[in-house]
Amino acid sequence: MDEAETLVNFCGEVKNFQGGWPMPDHSCPDGGAYPSDCEITQGLRRRALARAGGKERGYVWKSCLPQAAKVELLLLDVDGVLTDASIFYGPAGSELKAFSTRDGFGIRLLREAGVETGLITARSSEAVRRRAEDLKLRHVYQGAGNKIKAFNKILADQDLRPEQVAYMGDDWLDLPVLLRVGLAAAVADAVPEVKEAAHYVTSRPGGRGAVRELCELIIEAKGLREKLFAGYAK
Repeated sequence: MDEAETLVNFCGEVKNFQGGWPMPDHSCPDGGAYPSDCEITQGLRRRALARAGGKERGYVWKSCLPQAAKVELLLLDVDGVLTDASIFYGPAGSELKAFSTRDGFGIRLLREAGVETGLITARSSEAVRRRAEDLKLRHVYQGAGNKIKAFNKILADQDLRPEQVAYMGDDWLDLPVLLRVGLAAAVADAVPEVKEAAHYVTSRPGGRGAVRELCELIIEAKGLREKLFAGYAK
């Protein structure tokens, strides 16, 4: 399979790839105090890329940008996506879960970019309710054995089309929603069938930065990465 065929299997944007992908214009205006906020932001970005090996985003990431730019709502599974799929029980039988603060910050950034976030999970727990409250998630569906029912209700309530929604999952229960949304994402350690159904597979596993990676994809697609970063680099 060649590179073009691989892109078709993911986001189907090969026609936009021909001749190379246009990259954002990172040039800063002349004049004014040196260094400007723009130049500081670019310097920090170049340093981060250098520490990561100097690599820009891959072809699959870039091929998914057109679809990610349309996203107005990100929906997430919980176990295996917001967590690493582990479940712990406390002395009184309460269910305990561990969440990534980096994923949480990604959700915060996405909210600042004007994209809502919610979750649809087949299980129910107080830990998830508390985490959803901390993250100010507007759409929270626990005990959703039929995820399509919850998905369709959200679409109707928010007057959204499927192509305006992104969903991230890791297992078979997520397939019905993944097959209907505009941007389907799977965590790095998802089961093979879910990876096959996804437009984008993260480089990071569930509960370890996968959600943050998808949030950054959507933010970059909307052209808001530099603006958001500049607000934190002052």
